[in-house]
Formats: sequence, C-alpha cells, structure tokens
Amino acid sequence: MEKEKTLTPSELLTMAEDLRWQIGGNIHEHLVEGIYTDASRIADRVVTGERPKFDLDRAIDRLVTSRVWGIPIMILLFTLVFWITISGANIPSDFLASILIGKIYPAIKEIAFSIGTPWWLVGILIDGMYLSTAWVISVMLPPMAIFFPLFTLLEDFGYLPRVAFNLDNLFKKSGAHGKQALSMMMGFGCNAAGVIATRIIDSPRERLIAIITNNFALCNGRWPTMILLAVIFIGALVPAHLAGMISALAVVSVTLLGVLITFVMNWLLSRSILRGEASAFSLELPPYRPPRILQTIYTSLIDRTAYVLWRAVVFAMPAGAAIWLVANLTIGDLSLAEHIINLLNPVAVLIGLNGVILFAYMLAIPANEIVIPTVLMLTVLTAGVQGAGAGVLYELDSQAGTFELLTLGGWSLLTAVNTMLFTLAHNPCSTTIYTIYKETGSVKWTAIATLLPLGVGVGLTFGLTQVWRLVEAWL
Repeated sequence: MEKEKTLTPSELLTMAEDLRWQIGGNIHEHLVEGIYTDASRIADRVVTGERPKFDLDRAIDRLVTSRVWGIPIMILLFTLVFWITISGANIPSDFLASILIGKIYPAIKEIAFSIGTPWWLVGILIDGMYLSTAWVISVMLPPMAIFFPLFTLLEDFGYLPRVAFNLDNLFKKSGAHGKQALSMMMGFGCNAAGVIATRIIDSPRERLIAIITNNFALCNGRWPTMILLAVIFIGALVPAHLAGMISALAVVSVTLLGVLITFVMNWLLSRSILRGEASAFSLELPPYRPPRILQTIYTSLIDRTAYVLWRAVVFAMPAGAAIWLVANLTIGDLSLAEHIINLLNPVAVLIGLNGVILFAYMLAIPANEIVIPTVLMLTVLTAGVQGAGAGVLYELDSQAGTFELLTLGGWSLLTAVNTMLFTLAHNPCSTTIYTIYKETGSVKWTAIATLLPLGVGVGLTFGLTQVWRLVEAWL
C-alpha cells in the first residue's frame, strides 16, 4: 500500500492556485478562495516565522490548568471565597438575629399568652418551631447569600470545568472515572444533585464508585456548621485581623480532606468490591465568558439560596417541635432527651464528641442545616442554663454568646474540630439516601453509601481524639 504523502505549505499553495485557474468562475470559486487564503496564511507563517495572535483563553488556561500552578490557584480561589463569606456574613447575621430573636420572639410570645394560649402550645409553636426557624434564617441566610453568588460566578466564568480538568488525572489514578470530578463539583452544591449527576458516567462500576463517595463533598447544608465552628473556635485562637483568613483556611482544609478521602475510597473500592479498570473520556473546556453579575446574583439567590433556605426551614420547624417535645416529656426526673443523651454519651466520648452532638445528628437526618440549632437547644436543656426553658433556643444574638453556651455544654477545641470532621464524614441526609436508592435501585448499595461515610467519620474522630490525648499526656 502506497504511503500517503504529506504536502508542504508551498505545495499546498501551488495546488490551490492551479485549482483556482481550472475552475475559473465556477460556483465553487468561494470554496477554493478559502483554501487559497488559508494556504497563503500558513505559508507566510512558515516563511516569516510569524507567531499566532494572542489568545486570552489559551493564556489563562496555561496558568489555571498548569500542572504546577493549577491546584494551588484552585486552593487560593476557594480560600478567598470562604474568607469573603465568613468576613461578610457576621454583621447581617447579627442584625437578623436581633430582629427575629431579640424583638419578634418576645413580642409574639407575649401576644400568645395574652390571648390565653396554653403553655404547651406556646412551647411547641414559638419556643420550638419559631425559634428553630429564626435561628436557621439568621445564621444560614447571610453566608449563603454571599457564598452561592461567588460560587456561581466562578461557574459562569468557566472556571469550574478547569477544576475538573485539574483533578481528572487524580481520579483516573484512584481507579475512578474522570467525569467523577464533575459530579463531585455538583455535590458541593447538593449531594442529591451530585448523585444524579453521576448519570454522565457510562460505566456502571465507575458510576457506583462516584455515587458511594459523593457524600465526602461538603453540601450546602453543611457549610453553615463548618463556617460557624471555624469562626468561633479556630478563628478565636488568633488576633482579630487574622481570624477571618484562618477560619477560611480551616474550612478549606476540611474540604480538601474530603477530596483526599474521596480518592482513597475510590482506590479501595476499585480494588475490592468494585474491582476493574478505569475508562477514558474526553473533557471539553468551554470558553471563558464575562460573568453576568446581576443575573448571576439573582439566579443564585433564587435557585440556590432560597431553595436551600426553604428546605432548611421546612425541616427546622417540625424538628424544633420534636426537640421541644422530647425536652419536655419526662420519664422519672429526667426528660426523654436527657435519657437518650446519657445513653449516647459513653460512645460519643470515645470519639471526642458528646451525647448532645450525636443526638442532634440523629434528629438532623432530614436536613443537615438544623444540626447547630438542635445542638444549642439540647445544650440549654442539659447544661441547665438559667432563665431558659427546656428546648428553647438561647443567647444567639452574638458569636460570643454561642461560644459561651457551647463551652458551658462541655465543648473544647477538640470537640469543635471533631464536630467539623464528623460534619464532613457522616451519613447522608434523607433526601440523598432516597436519591441513591432511586439511582441504584439497590438496598445493598444504598446501605453501603449511607454507612461508609459514617464509618469514616467515626474512624477520623476516634483517631484524632486518641492522638490529641496522647499529646496532652506527653506535654
């Protein structure tokens, strides 16, 4: 078979010229003209050494997808996003709390008693449902209203696909599919959405790996817990002018730990119960686009912030009522909640937590957003705070008040760090569990996807607690 000859630019130019003369005024003249023009341009570049025109997209990609600078730039960008979120959310959060809890709460409670409402109904509706909802709004709304627009701006600009590109090789080396980088990025918004996004993975085996490990991507509902604990415990360790940046670094560190755990779990699953070879795929990077700031802010506030906040409120209201009930229903001298907390305490202490935290996570299975308000209500109950009723949210008009209440409940820096780790790695919320079952159609894989993160969380907190106590004993 004769080998195909490769034409030089000058030969291509000559052929085009000959073809042009042969066709003359034929209707195909414009096609040949295009060939002639392109060939002439190529020949000129070869002869003169002319460089291609400057391409801004290509210049940016050389930097943000660089093997050397790509991941450090990614870490710096997300640290900046968290720092802006943390620093900017404090004032509006305190303002909302002063209105919803400081003014409206006592006013509606006084009105309720003035019209003869029974105390138990006031407790369920106002001390339970209203206060839990008010706390969720005042604490969650400001950081979400800042974080989601910033995250959406990066998405609209075209940066997030570059993040997936940077992580593609790592996913392949861990035995997973490169497209898992995309479903993981979706999981940072919502794990249920991340599970659905795994449909882009054609291989059933690699799709299962992506589904099982998606919960290690911090979803919307867990950001407020992470940010609050980082601010009041870790940020408090440094001078005030550094607190915001250190808190942001703490949140980024836990987030990156989740990514690292994802790679480790991918590697273990692909070499055990989901053994197989990783398949290849091509990832198309979209062009960069100038962010449409006003539209992005509007879309992120309506589609993400409002949706997540509404979901949190829907679950916070009945959860607040349930917490008030278990806090006021007594068996002997103790409330039902105290009995459960005392039962959980021995196990919780082994992993550096306490019974209040474990019980709060049980109650918060419908939605991760209500973990902190639940912890605070139960802490008020078990710590015997003066002037606060059972199951009533207390002293949340400032971060200092929250810190004081948690400290009164036996919290330490170790408790806060372990809670952040447990927030990263514990069972998915009920919505995600249901979505996993719908996507896999299997009770077995749903159970594995639910229990694996919980096991990792227990292992992380237990290990850190033992190391921490050994260091304390040595010092």
